Amino acid sequence: MIKAYLAGISTTYEGEDIQVQYCILEDEALIAKQAVFLDYRKPAIVGQVALQTLLNVLKDKADQDIVICMNDATIHEVIKGTTTTRNQDVLKMAVITRKRLSRFPKLVIQDVGKDPEALAEWTEMLKFEH
Repeated sequence: MIKAYLAGISTTYEGEDIQVQYCILEDEALIAKQAVFLDYRKPAIVGQVALQTLLNVLKDKADQDIVICMNDATIHEVIKGTTTTRNQDVLKMAVITRKRLSRFPKLVIQDVGKDPEALAEWTEMLKFEH
């Protein structure tokens, strides 16, 4: 089983890069831990951009059981299509995200924001030593 921890970090200034941090474990062994900088994206879609970035990394493992831990309360609504947003950028990106997720039949996304223990684990796994 693969367990991934994912964070998409936007900046408050338009035009600055966004950061995608992820940590991937396979059977509890670390196989990747990286922070990637990408071109500016609107803050409303950074979570989806981060998810798509991780899916690109995991594309060779699409047939395995995968759990992605994110601290993003809205990602489930966006993916399921139950969001009430009228933001066209979010809605357009959601269509792309759902299409990419359909290639991963055994993938589960967990929101760690409501569980203090899971949130602490997520924070610890995404720490980078400088």
